[in-house]
Amino acid sequence: MSHAPVRHAFPRPLVPGRLVRRYKRFLADVVLDDGRELTAHCPSPGAMTGLDHPGSRVWLAHHDDPKRKLAWSWVLASDGDVLVSFDGTSSNRFVADAIAAGAMLPLAGYAELKREVRVDGASRVDLRLADHPDDPRPCWVEVKTATLGGPGGLALFPDAVTARGLRHLEALAARVAAGDRAVILYLCKRADARALAPAEDVDPAYARGLRDAVAAGVEALAWRADVTPQAITLAAQLPVLLTSTR
Repeated sequence: MSHAPVRHAFPRPLVPGRLVRRYKRFLADVVLDDGRELTAHCPSPGAMTGLDHPGSRVWLAHHDDPKRKLAWSWVLASDGDVLVSFDGTSSNRFVADAIAAGAMLPLAGYAELKREVRVDGASRVDLRLADHPDDPRPCWVEVKTATLGGPGGLALFPDAVTARGLRHLEALAARVAAGDRAVILYLCKRADARALAPAEDVDPAYARGLRDAVAAGVEALAWRADVTPQAITLAAQLPVLLTSTR
């Protein structure tokens, strides 16, 4: 069964430049190719390891909203010659659209998809799928954006220690113990990704937690999304390796 490509086009052309510095997590100074110097909003609070080198190529979006404090947003980064999308919020929307379109076959067939659903009255999980004709269990899906590049085409997660990510794995394992289906889904938003693995040397506790979660019945899935200055497009499902070396 074929499906139309899942593609999120940028609403207007992105503007290229070079990064001067990223600071205070959410700010980036950039020199555009036309010589303008400006400060842009960085939508990622994470470490962005390998993506925030001064002088690296970046692509920005301009916004006309007069209520915004900053008229520009940093949208794409580069790791050498590879373009990388690092915005986790957009990843959740992208995965939700891909599932709804039936493009992620292991998650196809559910009639109901809800976003940001509370589980056990406390933590939230990114997606809850339900009403599958062949599986009465609800399916909980937590989405992670993998941007760190490793050897041999590995995409690695995380790029910094993440106690929050470890809690998400534990919450998914708890749902499996309760009789539900649960999935940790890694969206690798870099075109050179050939497989996904935990970044052992960055966060060994997370790597162990992933292996424990999979042993408990959590499914680990990964897809590559190809990134250009025009759009982000779903490319292929990737193997998930439970160990890695860098």
